[in-house]
Amino acid sequence: MDLEARKISFVQEFLRLENEEIVTGLENLLHEKKVELLDSEMKPMNIDQFNNEIDQSINDAFQGRIVSAKI
Repeated sequence: MDLEARKISFVQEFLRLENEEIVTGLENLLHEKKVELLDSEMKPMNIDQFNNEIDQSINDAFQGRIVSAKI
């Protein structure tokens, strides 16, 4: 069974659930796994990347390529 078929099967089974405790547990598990995945994919930028980002931001500001945060 491919991933798309597994997801459809899971959603169908999820929709049949009547137990709020199980739904809460699955919500918590999904949240935890998403956080773990995000943490594992995040990598700190090195000092050269950091300085390049700053230089690009300054250049963008001088060139007028900015968006105001004021409402």
